[in-house]
Amino acid sequence: MSVAAPQSPPRQSDPPGQSGAPGQSYPTSPTARSAWRSSRMIVLLGGLVVLIAVLGVLLGPTPAPARHLDPDDTSLSGSKALAELLRDRGVTVDRVDSVEAAAAKAATGNRLLLITDTTYVDELSLARIPGDRVIVGGVLGLEALAPGVRVEPEQARTRSREPECALPAATAAGSAYLGGLSLRGPSGATACYPAGDGHTLVSFPYASGVITVVGDGGFMTNQRLAEDGNAALALNLIGTGKAVTWLVRPATPPPLDLPGERGKSMYDLMPGNIRWAVYMAIIAVIVTAFWRGRRLGPVVTEKLPVIVRASETVEGRGRLYRARRARERAADALRAGTIDRLTPRLGLASGAGRHEIVAALAARTGQDAQQVGAALYGPPPADDAGLVGLAGYLDFMERQISEL
Repeated sequence: MSVAAPQSPPRQSDPPGQSGAPGQSYPTSPTARSAWRSSRMIVLLGGLVVLIAVLGVLLGPTPAPARHLDPDDTSLSGSKALAELLRDRGVTVDRVDSVEAAAAKAATGNRLLLITDTTYVDELSLARIPGDRVIVGGVLGLEALAPGVRVEPEQARTRSREPECALPAATAAGSAYLGGLSLRGPSGATACYPAGDGHTLVSFPYASGVITVVGDGGFMTNQRLAEDGNAALALNLIGTGKAVTWLVRPATPPPLDLPGERGKSMYDLMPGNIRWAVYMAIIAVIVTAFWRGRRLGPVVTEKLPVIVRASETVEGRGRLYRARRARERAADALRAGTIDRLTPRLGLASGAGRHEIVAALAARTGQDAQQVGAALYGPPPADDAGLVGLAGYLDFMERQISEL
């Protein structure tokens, strides 16, 4: 009688349902397919969260832009803190954005007019408003608002300065964070805070009060008010006990300066759904770029035989000009570049004549028209020092226009 031998149990390494065939192995670590199946829900949820966040940023309300030296603005460049300090001292502060509103406030009594921006203002009408006047920064029409005050070509670096004068408002405040315009006052003016050949603060009497011009208003901002004697200087100049009419730039330009029917801007005339169309166009461009990029394959990089930095090219050309004493050609290049960059900023066409450019640039910067014309279209410099001076003056005018 024969007895069958018992079968051996399957090995632990064999998967269920299979009884370990000899010479056959099975993977025990997860594969790419199994890893994707187990984590695809997490990846999809993460992508959905990112998409919602991006749409929230794109479709959310845009923050209000900062308004420089505005008594209602709480940003770093605003002057809300100074306005509150004045009100705590019992000084009435009225914010206006037009000549008509400033004149109406002046008719109520003896007031101090604080001018921080004259972009959309007729400076001649503003100059006829009686009373004390404080002008901050390089506003347009300074020659009409502060007759007799001259502006030096070179601006002063903004830093802490000592008053070095007998003006009570400045001596009581001490050092202050000033710079910007370097000024020269008329005969009898008191000049404080020296800067180069001029001063950053001048004050002088005129027919119906006192005019004070400050080269830069950074000391009045929320960011700088607590430094040095900035708060003391601002309060001493403005908080004289009189009510303050604070002139700022209007939130929207006057209707007469806007294109379109009834003073509406281009954005007001657009349909309401144009924003969604722009967003969909951006998404379509991104998808198309990704699709075409995938079809073209990866970018092939190739090492260049020689790498020449842009700064070395500029320095090499400068050395060639200097070796050949080509000051005329260098000056022409500087002037042509300055004119090309300033023409669109001045609102002029590309074919504007020299007289239009000089007149517009002189009006915007407050510089003498003859000096501006000599810098842009005058004879070539006689020496290297003159060429360097010309380059510095052209750069100074460009920086003035960019800061307006």
